[in-house]
Formats: sequence, C-alpha cells, structure tokens
Amino acid sequence: MSKTFVIGDIHGAVRALEQVLERVAPEEDDTLIFLGDYVDGWSESPQVIDFLIGLEKRRNCLFIQGNHDEFCYDWLRDGTRNDQWLYHGGQATIDAYKGLGEATRKRHMEFLGNLQNYHLDAGNRLFLHAGFTNLRGVEHEYFPEMFYWDRTLWEMALSFDVSLDKASYRYPSRLTHYKEIFIGHTPVTRIGETTPVSAANVWNVDTGAAFKGPLTVMDTVTKEFWQSDPVWKLYPGEEGRN
Repeated sequence: MSKTFVIGDIHGAVRALEQVLERVAPEEDDTLIFLGDYVDGWSESPQVIDFLIGLEKRRNCLFIQGNHDEFCYDWLRDGTRNDQWLYHGGQATIDAYKGLGEATRKRHMEFLGNLQNYHLDAGNRLFLHAGFTNLRGVEHEYFPEMFYWDRTLWEMALSFDVSLDKASYRYPSRLTHYKEIFIGHTPVTRIGETTPVSAANVWNVDTGAAFKGPLTVMDTVTKEFWQSDPVWKLYPGEEGRN
C-alpha cells in the first residue's frame, strides 16, 4: 500500500534533502508533501528548487507555499526585497543566484508561483505551512497570507487543555475541523526539540533545519520519521540562519 510522507522546512539545504530522502527510500507510488520554505538560509536554494522540479517528474509530490518562498518569488519576479527577508536568510538566496541564467530564474519563478496554500486529503488531514485564523476552517480564511505566516494555531495547540470535552464552549473551534493538521514554519527547536512534536491534533515537523537541527521526513500514518544529519554539519563554514 502506498504511503504519504510529509517533509519539513528545507531552507536551501539540498544536501540534507538528498540525504534524508535516501534514508527514507520512498516507493514510486508514495506521495511526498512538502510544507514549504524551500529557500533562504543555507547556500543552495536554487539547487533545492531544481531538485524538487526533477523529483516531481519521478514521484507524486505536493508543494505547499511558505513565507520565504513568497519573498523569493517576489524578488525573482521584479527585484522586490526588504530588510526582514535579507536578515532572515534572503541574502544567502540572492548570493546563490549570482551567475545563474535567466532561464533558471524563470523556471524557478514558475515553480514558486504554482505552490499551494494548503492541501486537504481524503482522510480529512490538513497540510499547510503555518496555520489559519478563521474559526470555520481554511475554506473561510479571509487572509490567505495566514496560511504561511500564522503562528497562533501552533501556539494554541501547545497550550491546549487535553481535559477539555469537545462539547465544551471552551474547546478551540479551529481544532475541530480536521482529523490532523501538519505544519512547519515555527521550528520545534524553539521549545528544545529536534524531532516532530504533536500538540492537540497538530503535528509540527519543522525540526530546525535552518538553524542547528536536522531536516525531517515523517510517515503521516505511522508517525515514523527519518532525519538528515544536523544540517549545519553538512555546510561547514556557513551560518545558515544561526
């Protein structure tokens, strides 16, 4: 039976991506769901996008939009940049594109421009980069940017009172719509972890690859996971987003 794997934030670390997928060894009919933030941090953001474009030709892949991906798309499209992006890994991406031709830039802009805000599968499992704010669910979100910027969903899940009955008016509405929610965006290294963390029905698989953590791939059913080496060890002499 085919499997579905979810992949956390990559942040320009193609070496970690290649390493962890080699350890997973997915079958041809398996599905790979990438949760966004393919760029910004380590020095190989263009190589990550090239790898993903090639991978999609050989595997069933779904690519979710991350906030860093939007920054990169805007820059590739018209040169838009801001200090926040440059500080949080964008400069490494700009540097990595030096010397690459216009054809590569256009191909990458097309990839980034076709990312999905979220994916809801047949088992009512939701996959998105960050979160959502509308109490009625993602279909009713007023601000699509929240799909790749929101942190309140994860904050709420971490503080969730497991003793609450679903019938209680105190039970958070956002947690009632989906069987499980898979996110990245807020690295679990912030709470001292380097493996996927479950809170309420939310799974966070951003294990801090942009910083001192590994890149993680997780089986969405069994919750077995595979990890790269700590990414900073694969990029000696670089700082990533540290």
